[in-house]
Amino acid sequence: MNDLKPKAAVEEELRGNGISVESVSLGESVSIVYLTSFPDIHADHGEIGRAVKAFLELSQGEWEPTTVEATVLRSDDDVQAMWELKEAWVHGYNEYRLDDYELTDLVLDTLVEEDAP
Repeated sequence: MNDLKPKAAVEEELRGNGISVESVSLGESVSIVYLTSFPDIHADHGEIGRAVKAFLELSQGEWEPTTVEATVLRSDDDVQAMWELKEAWVHGYNEYRLDDYELTDLVLDTLVEEDAP
């Protein structure tokens, strides 16, 4: 990963990709909560893509891929959406069994958007 502790390295990579991290929990899966820059009714797919890119970049280093569960906030207690990046998809992408489009479709298929405020 880098010289930072794993949690800090995840936060740094996400922030480096323009994601406003609220919290990161590491366990059997990675749970992230981030504040969207696009507090609309629908989640911004480009922002989701930047978050996924951060985890793909981490997987090229010392981070062993695991499932990522993301919660997107419009504001403090206003959930906009949730999505997942499965461990197997990261491995598939890194092993060239999935391309960008296939990975994007898989992640967006997990997207659950909450009701508008």
